[in-house]
Formats: sequence, C-alpha cells, structure tokens
Amino acid sequence: MKIAETVTFGGSGLDRAAELRGKSDLLADKLTHGAPVLMIWRGKPLVAGADRDRLAWVDAKHALVPDRLDQLVFLGMDDGQPRFAADVSHWEPVEMDRESLGLFLDPSEQHPPDVPANHVFAELRLIMTRLSARDAELAATAKAVLGWHHTHGFCARCGAETQMAQGGWQRDCVTCGGHHFPRTDPVVIMLITRGNKVLMGRSPGWPDRMYSLLAGFVEPGETIEAAVRREVFEEAGIRVGRVDYLASQPWAFPSSLMFGCYGEAISDEITIDPTEIEDAIWVTREDMMQVFADTHPDIAPARKGAIAHFLLHRWLADQLD
Repeated sequence: MKIAETVTFGGSGLDRAAELRGKSDLLADKLTHGAPVLMIWRGKPLVAGADRDRLAWVDAKHALVPDRLDQLVFLGMDDGQPRFAADVSHWEPVEMDRESLGLFLDPSEQHPPDVPANHVFAELRLIMTRLSARDAELAATAKAVLGWHHTHGFCARCGAETQMAQGGWQRDCVTCGGHHFPRTDPVVIMLITRGNKVLMGRSPGWPDRMYSLLAGFVEPGETIEAAVRREVFEEAGIRVGRVDYLASQPWAFPSSLMFGCYGEAISDEITIDPTEIEDAIWVTREDMMQVFADTHPDIAPARKGAIAHFLLHRWLADQLD
C-alpha cells in the first residue's frame, strides 16, 4: 500500500457488495437475523469506549430503529457480515446543548436510550483519528449517504417526492421515472511550495490561529491540475506551474472527495481575494515544524486526520510519493 492510501477514511478495503443492493428481501432477512446497524444522529455516529475509539452497533430492534427500517442504508460486508446505517435524527434528547451544535467543531455528546452508558453520539471530526481504518470508512460512508438522503427527498427533474432504493444507494421518482444517486463533490486541496516555504490560508469564521492549505471545488469541464492553478490564483494571486497528484480523501462534511495535490509556485507576491479567504501567508519549513509542535505563536497545527495535516506532514518528512 502506498503511503498516500493511509490517509484517514482511506485504505480500509471495505467490500461494498454492490451486487446485493437490489436484493431487498435478502437485506431484510439479514436485518431480521441481527445484522448490525450504525445509528447516525444529525451527522454524528454512535461510538463506544472511554476514548470514543470504536463504532457502536445495535440491531434493528433498537427503540430508535424500527420505524426507519425502510430507510436504512446497506454499507457493505465487513468480514462476511452485512452492515447497515440508520438516520435517527428524529430523536430529541431530554437535554441538548444547542449552542454547541452550531459550532465549527461540536464537542457535545448525546446518549441515546437503551445503550450502555459509554455509548454516545460524537462529532466525527473530533474522533476520526481514534477509529480503526475500517470503522472510519464505515462511519464516513454512513454519514455521507444519509446526509445526501436528508437533502435530496425530491426529484430534480419534476419536483415530485422520491423513494429510497437499491439498499439506500439510489432514489427513484415514481412520477417521472428518474433515478438519482448519491453525489460526491470533487475538491482540490493543494500543497503549494516556493523553495523552502509553503502557502497557507484561512477562511472567515475559522477559530483563532487556524490556517490550512488552500482548497476549492473543481468546476465542470475542468481538470484537477487546472482547478489547482485557478483556485490558488483566485484566492491568493499566486501563479502555479507544475502540478502533481498525491493522495485523495473521502470527506463526509458533507460529501466531498478531496484531491490532494502538490504544486510549485512561480510567483511570490500574495494578493488575496477577501471574498474567498481572510488571509494567506508563506510559512517556512522551520516555522511549520514549530506549528506541528504547537509552539508557533500565530498558527495552530492542522487537525490530525484531515488531508491538510497528512500532506504537510509528508512534506516535512520529504515523503511526497
């Protein structure tokens, strides 16, 4: 396995068993006989343990699941065992910290009924590096697909209500016959260097000291390389020459595929577009080492598990393969 495949949410090799998605009777039988279900509450997976380091599974008889049986997503086969996911966002906790729910990173946890005390719904971005590669892939898949269903209940062709099909991997319109599939938005995120320094930026509203690599959506009719050059110039006024692909990461916040790229800048002077980003700066290797040690006065370390952290770490280690 290449180093690039060890990025968080990648490298698990989950058997998605697409050939089983259309076999609704078989999947229903698996649920009847105790197939594990991962509950997702408002984007948060149910996790277990004092360190919140593994997914917690229930069966289809759990109090929050039975009225959602026709809305479950078949995630695939894990060591020969089928796995499902259920959106239980309809559940209302007795006590809920609504202010935390709106934060950039929600630290609050919710404890659903009929599970052990150490089973809670937790923000995936906060616990993603604690999960095994398989659990991380299952959680990201469940969050992304269920999130798509939440926002795509009506046909984009005729406006009629759609129905879940194919084990949760399709929505069908009975009015016009249209078929709709979970979307993934392509995003480039780029390690742009100029000699001994790397380009970093921050978006409005980010926490203090938070900087990251520049990123942006790939536009229709555009290559990855062209998107890198366009986004860097639009946001920071920097021209980029050579561009190479490094690694990719599924990013279920809400449904992107991040294409990690390396680019060589052919200009130095930064001119930001304030409608795109709040700030952009060049950071030397020496300063970036301070950032990773969390001793830099102005820049916080990139969040572990995010592809930005992965790419920066590989740059510092001279392992850009």
